[in-house]
Amino acid sequence: MEHTNPVPHKAGLTAMPRLDAIWADEVYQREYRRLEELEQTRVFCRHGIRHLMDTARIMWALNLERGCGVSHDVVYAAALLHDIGKATQYETGEPHELAGARIAADILDRLPRELAFTEGERGAILTAIQGHRRLRAEAEPLERLLYQADKASRACFACPSEVRAACTWPDAKKNLSILV
Repeated sequence: MEHTNPVPHKAGLTAMPRLDAIWADEVYQREYRRLEELEQTRVFCRHGIRHLMDTARIMWALNLERGCGVSHDVVYAAALLHDIGKATQYETGEPHELAGARIAADILDRLPRELAFTEGERGAILTAIQGHRRLRAEAEPLERLLYQADKASRACFACPSEVRAACTWPDAKKNLSILV
């Protein structure tokens, strides 16, 4: 069964109904809006749509360059969902990769049957979300792509010095030059 059902867009790009369904999901929207509100005054590295899409695009490029063979909508689904537990982390202290995997599982389970990810795709997405903060030696391909793209998506070199000084990332983790 074909799951992606790409839809041509007038701009020459392709719409992906599974990604639209994730974005439109009421649980996703509730968590995304909570996070937006909690990060309203955050001066660096917000976890909004810009970060999510940057992460997805970097993942996709790495996937193609390395010949990983992960489908377009699986890459983008993992990126869209990877920080969905961030509001929970801010409010309860639970690591966002754990809260995120739980919330993402609920969102993925709520997709209409015709848009549902296979069990293998679902498992890879949830594993990637759980592993996106600390890279395991035995990381799966999607997990490795998400870990690397999430970090590479941060343009620390472009932050004003006073903002960069307030960042909690150690200098060794900051992207202080343009990565290609």
